[in-house]
Amino acid sequence: MFVFTFVQTWTTTLLGQRVMKDMRLALFKKTASQSTDFLSRNPVGRIVTRLTGDVETLNEFFTSVLVAFLKDLSVMVGVLITLFFLAPKLALVVLITMPPVLVVTAISRVKARDAFRRQRTASSRVNSYLSERLSGVQVVQLFLGEKKSSREFGRRNGELLDANIEEMYVFSTFRPIVEWFSTITTAVIIAVGANMVLDLSLSLGVLIAFINLVAMFFNPVMDIAEKYTLLQSAMAGGERVFKLLDTEEHIADEGTHAIEGAVRGHIEFEDVRFSYKKGEEVLKGLSFTVNPGEMAAIVGYTGAGKTTITSVLARLWDVDSGAIRLDGVPIGDIPLPELRRSVLPVLQDVFLFSGTVAENISLGLPLDDAQIEEAAKAVHAHEFISRLPDGYKTILSEGAANISSGQRQLISFARVIAHNPAIVVLDEATSSIDTETEHLIQLGMQRVLSGRTSIVIAHRLSTIRHADRILVLSGGHLAEEGRHDELIGRNGLYASLYRLQYERVGESDRRSVDRRSADRR
Repeated sequence: MFVFTFVQTWTTTLLGQRVMKDMRLALFKKTASQSTDFLSRNPVGRIVTRLTGDVETLNEFFTSVLVAFLKDLSVMVGVLITLFFLAPKLALVVLITMPPVLVVTAISRVKARDAFRRQRTASSRVNSYLSERLSGVQVVQLFLGEKKSSREFGRRNGELLDANIEEMYVFSTFRPIVEWFSTITTAVIIAVGANMVLDLSLSLGVLIAFINLVAMFFNPVMDIAEKYTLLQSAMAGGERVFKLLDTEEHIADEGTHAIEGAVRGHIEFEDVRFSYKKGEEVLKGLSFTVNPGEMAAIVGYTGAGKTTITSVLARLWDVDSGAIRLDGVPIGDIPLPELRRSVLPVLQDVFLFSGTVAENISLGLPLDDAQIEEAAKAVHAHEFISRLPDGYKTILSEGAANISSGQRQLISFARVIAHNPAIVVLDEATSSIDTETEHLIQLGMQRVLSGRTSIVIAHRLSTIRHADRILVLSGGHLAEEGRHDELIGRNGLYASLYRLQYERVGESDRRSVDRRSADRR
């Protein structure tokens, strides 16, 4: 018996662990392939809860509950058969008490399911809030938001407490009711069985055996009640897990038109319309062309749609209408992996993973040390990387907080160079870099971008004065187009932006001179 139990438990546990491993992998793949729209609507904490907490409840169900349920069900069926074999009349008494137990079980199941749904939802809200606030803890501290954050967390934590208490209330009610039915059944059997013993239609030994069998019948019911919490938790977690697995909000990858040969880098936007929210268009019939090897700069006021161009070109979002073509082929017809190998943006918010500097530059590519160093040298990142404690083997902390924002930006440039795309999109690429570092980047990028199509989105107009073409956006439309000198001569929107920025820079320089004069005095 011991060997059988050991083998059964070991087999079930191993099977459960393998199933959970496959499920976590499937959930991660599903989440990683979802659209940016889906990921923007679902907080990271909520998704992490589904991949960890909810999957773990299912694992506990397989390893602890399922085997117990099968064993208890077998015992209950065996006891019922034995009861009918010993005394059919008394067995009918047991069956008469079963419908109320089933009714109570059904009601408790519904109540417990709702309670566990609320508990999992409340747990997800707590995890989401913790993830967000801990990620932005410096902002919370700078704006003295600790007390407010504590109050808000206390409120959400209180909701989780209420949900847990409601869950415990359902469980604590169900078990005593089942015990009460067990006691009533035993009392009825004793009363009926005693009369049968007095009538000599039943022996005393059979009655005693019957009472013991009834207790044996209700023990599994009690055990099921014990496991009921885990069962309902697994059901609630399973609902959330399979809802995520059934969610299909990924960017469709149905492209079959592979670009033959090298990508030339001809980009064409034709009457492109796009909105993050229905009815609130960001791009409103935008049309422009970027020729192969050309450096096109995109400028405009905040909210004009500059960053959105980056997102739709790499198909992080799909446009509502219109067409975007790469070398004459609609980007929707190009397989996503091929499109994203060809178009690599340097995003506004640089994200580096925990790991070595070299791993963050190669990012999965089989590059040797020499190739990684070459990419870093191209953007003048090699100098500061060499000064790090372990050079390219230096471990970056979470969010790469152990290096400066400018250094993070340089590593992101080196990452793009290492992947050697045909098209580079620099989205506010110098927004976090000081003037000296910006100058180094400009020197490096002049050589690196030679022969490549590039789109530069920048607030600093000084960085795009030598662009082949400047596109000026306003309210999702193309307001102006031309070279720097041409646009200045037109005295339009670009000229206004340039004068405004020049005046700000001039005022800043004058203030710096005044401060230095005051220091000398």
